Amino acid sequence: MANIVAIVGRPNVGKSTLFNRLIEKKQAIMDDQPGVTRDRHYGFGHWTDKYFTVIDTGGYVTGSADQFEGEIRKQVKTAMEEASVIVFMVDSHVGMTDLDKEFANVVRETNKPVVVVANKADNLEYQMMANEFYALGITDEIFPISANSGSGTGDLLDHIISHFEEQGDENPHEGIPRIAILGRPNAGKSSFLNTITGNVRSIVNEEAGTTRDAVDTHYKMYGQNFILTDTAGIRRKSRVKENIEFYSVMRSIQALQDSDVCVVMVDATRGLESQDVNIISLAVKYGKGVMIMINKWDLVQDKSSNTAKEYADRIYERIGDLRYIPIIFTSVTEKQRIFQAMELAVKIFENKNRKIPTSKINDILLKEIEKTPPPATKGKYIKIKYITQLPSKTPSFAFFCNLPQYIKAPYQRFLENRIREKFEFTGVPLKIFFRKK
Repeated sequence: MANIVAIVGRPNVGKSTLFNRLIEKKQAIMDDQPGVTRDRHYGFGHWTDKYFTVIDTGGYVTGSADQFEGEIRKQVKTAMEEASVIVFMVDSHVGMTDLDKEFANVVRETNKPVVVVANKADNLEYQMMANEFYALGITDEIFPISANSGSGTGDLLDHIISHFEEQGDENPHEGIPRIAILGRPNAGKSSFLNTITGNVRSIVNEEAGTTRDAVDTHYKMYGQNFILTDTAGIRRKSRVKENIEFYSVMRSIQALQDSDVCVVMVDATRGLESQDVNIISLAVKYGKGVMIMINKWDLVQDKSSNTAKEYADRIYERIGDLRYIPIIFTSVTEKQRIFQAMELAVKIFENKNRKIPTSKINDILLKEIEKTPPPATKGKYIKIKYITQLPSKTPSFAFFCNLPQYIKAPYQRFLENRIREKFEFTGVPLKIFFRKK
């Protein structure tokens, strides 16, 4: 069994704070408001010679007014099923509650190693108060810690890794292509992820903004491994009212920056909105592969054979020079073209990593340049001598010539169009540089 640690407990005991400390970065959103975490959230940590996966979970609760309560409990139970060690977290400030006792019975049924962690034990008084949790009857040792300061976490980790039989993988996601699913709230991003992967990885609800953290999921297709990242919906700053939503949007933007390909999902019934255009522009700015996925296409009424083309034409009018970005029309609920959407994302990833031999570039492009040379400027003729693809994450090409400073934007666009015409770079921004030779 892999080394997997699930952090569980009732709301607001500090699970996300401990998660961030164990993986040594601020990946999960933290807030004093209960119920911030909803989906399972994965990260990777190591201690001495052992590597492990950490799962952050939502707060286990029953009988509350939270409409997500039942789904969160399912996510918590799934995390415990996956785990090799369960960290049951309680609050030494508050003391033992009825919900702690109720949840202890749920944890006990897993028959897995359980570590009870009394958080917020910031001084000797609270460390002594942590002893009352022995009454839960599920462990022989209580670990008083402060997840915020890190006090006591060393002893906790020593105990956790004593349950591991394997050294573990340093980071099983390292080097795997990442595909981020982005868009405005309630476009269907989480439903797409759940349908593609075949399990409830993200909680889905009609309420916009259900997803708060960026949720990574390992996915394999045609023998290729990928990380799919579900993200919180991105709204305009003026509409972001709460700190939690602000941090959710920041996590979504970070997921965009960390990705290789961005799938920008658009609600077909609303069309491409200004914020969708902003997301696309941001992805292009960071040199990411991009595709536009029009979801809920089944809800568009009175479609004809030209409806999709006319819809796409309106989008291309909005995004101007970015016509290399492909558009696919889907319905996640009806499972229409969702796997074709994944195939397109894979194709864009391949295009983004395409390397063209220098000899081939020159054989093809120099003929095009000879047919249509750069316009003369101030009576001076520009001679492009050779071209090469540069080593970079975004496909980049250097054109060596005698007067690089005189080449204008229209001719640069001409060269980009010729590259796209002769080679396959659908969905990928290109960078062109002119250097003196």
